[in-house]
Amino acid sequence: MQRPLRAIHEWSCRSLLARYRAAHRPDLPPFQGGAAGFLAYDMNRTLERLPARPFPASAYLNQFYISMTWWSVSISATRGAGSSLRDGRSRSPLDETSVRVVALMSLQHCLPGQGYLDSQPLAGRARGIRTLAAKASCRRSNGVMELILAGHIFQANIAQCFSATVAPLFDPLTFYCQLRSSNPAPFGALLRYGKLTIASSSPERFLKLDGQQVETRPIKGTIARSADGEEDRRRAKVLLASEKDRAENVMMVDLLRNDLSRVCTDNSGDVMALCNSASPRLVSGTLAAGQDAVSLLRACFPGGSVTGVPKVRSIEIIADLEKVAREVYCGAIGFVGFSGQIDTNIAIRTVTIDGDLTMFHAGGGITAMSTPEAEYEKTLAKAQRLFDAFDSEIPGAS
Repeated sequence: MQRPLRAIHEWSCRSLLARYRAAHRPDLPPFQGGAAGFLAYDMNRTLERLPARPFPASAYLNQFYISMTWWSVSISATRGAGSSLRDGRSRSPLDETSVRVVALMSLQHCLPGQGYLDSQPLAGRARGIRTLAAKASCRRSNGVMELILAGHIFQANIAQCFSATVAPLFDPLTFYCQLRSSNPAPFGALLRYGKLTIASSSPERFLKLDGQQVETRPIKGTIARSADGEEDRRRAKVLLASEKDRAENVMMVDLLRNDLSRVCTDNSGDVMALCNSASPRLVSGTLAAGQDAVSLLRACFPGGSVTGVPKVRSIEIIADLEKVAREVYCGAIGFVGFSGQIDTNIAIRTVTIDGDLTMFHAGGGITAMSTPEAEYEKTLAKAQRLFDAFDSEIPGAS
């Protein structure tokens, strides 16, 4: 039986999307109006029956923030000019001379090669960043491994939280541009809600729905490519030889296939690029009759790659060990269009900026074959990309 709050949210979203239902136009950008925003990781407590978390909820960040967007502008990152617009209510492209275009075309300055980064340096370095001490991090990893050996779980994704204060003149847009530069990624997003900014440069797609075809692209068990052919082949061999990466990869694919099976037709699941160094693997399926974008999100949220196996028990363990709200981190950012299409990311490499306070997380999957010290170093390596965007370094932690 659904909880009343969840049912109300689902009904209102479905009602608005259905009212302005429109066919997707392939000649326009993917987002052509609809519901856009974020689902915070902690929304899992609305979707699953979980015990009360051992930490207070954020005073300023909702479990989700979804706005109905009637029109959109697209600016090409490769061409650096031109735009495509659509009004979801009129179901037709907007006039190119619309005054709204003039205001939004300035966004092209934050695209690569447009000079924004050179002309708008950050106002000072971030200060007061806190990290979890190495010994404490290793104790947490050992605790997860003990739970795995005791049969509670097979894997859990454990993160640590970093926070900082920035100068009063700190510009979130400039920061987002630097984040894109220091951590290029295909699923980035910038959300502005008054003084609250969410800047994400995520390498991982959560869910995409195109027609009835569903796909998710977890990044577990991958390794960075190299422009040098010999080094690229060496990295591929390292990945294939890693028993931990292969085990984590297979577990994650099985979890995601199980999530998709709740709303997809029988035997429609497929897996491509398993344990592949070239790109994240693709897990796909065909949405079953009677299911839609909202039920797909409900069945799969939060993403398995940032929770663990099995998912619900891992979520409980994550809360017990981390003792801080993840908020947007490990949630999802994206849209559900008036056409019923979905595209969302897993909100990793994501920073929340609230006035002069910033917060972000970095973590990784712990399995029975993990080495706690190595996992700690991997976490710092991931976080350094975000510190680079702040023009700062990770302070020493012992």
